[in-house]
Amino acid sequence: MTAQPIETMFVLVHGAWHSSWHWVPTQRALAARGVASVAVDLPGHGFDAPLPTGYLTGGRDAMRTEKSALAGLTMQDCADAVLSTLRSVRGGARSVVLVAHSAGGGPASLAAEQAPELVDRIVYLSAFVPAGRPSFLDYANSPENTLDRGPGLTIGDPGALGAIRLDPLSTELSYVDELHQTYHADLPVERVDRWRSTLSTDLPLAVPSSPISLTGNGWGSIPRTFVRCADDRAFLPAAQDLMIAEADEAMPARPFTVHTLPGDHSPFLARPDELAAVLASPPR
Repeated sequence: MTAQPIETMFVLVHGAWHSSWHWVPTQRALAARGVASVAVDLPGHGFDAPLPTGYLTGGRDAMRTEKSALAGLTMQDCADAVLSTLRSVRGGARSVVLVAHSAGGGPASLAAEQAPELVDRIVYLSAFVPAGRPSFLDYANSPENTLDRGPGLTIGDPGALGAIRLDPLSTELSYVDELHQTYHADLPVERVDRWRSTLSTDLPLAVPSSPISLTGNGWGSIPRTFVRCADDRAFLPAAQDLMIAEADEAMPARPFTVHTLPGDHSPFLARPDELAAVLASPPR
């Protein structure tokens, strides 16, 4: 007896310092709607993420200078992880929807550009869209993304480390508060220690800095949706809107369908039911 193909499969790509397990609340909410999904771990993330010496034992001295084990990873390495998952699910689903969060928009976009036949729709959740400007840092460092963020979260020199490094287990209250407000402000304070312990330390520098070139026959041929986060402090709404506008200007044949969710940068944790409802809704 031949198995019937799944109607729709969502392939979920996390952002910087996160991993596949951060999608679990949203995957439960999708499953409750009868929608299948699989979450990807990009290289250097998840349970296999290497950690700087002493990070788990309280020895923080080396964190500012110890070169990242992820320094040699490329944008293509990360896109290949997405492509591998897309190829594994393509034959078993009538429709494949690729969903990317934040910095995960880079690898997801490159994967879609290189194999548009594997993707029926691509969704950006407050995620980098390289259609107007080629690298994540082009938008992250834009005036539209300017905010008084305090002393900053980056540890050490990213160029020397080969990664943008955070210290999620920091004992400095001001650092913990900034991390909380930037990425997961909608989660209650009593859950701060739990959520930050699930973050990894290093984002390979290639992910935010590598330029990506998209074409109308590749990425531009795929219907696309952008889910804005209205109270996002990591990727400000003005920067999200800039990416949408510049992508639509660069490739006007398939303009973005846009949804807006209230709240912070990470609705997959704080608002999984609302996010699942948007993802599972028919595209407009």
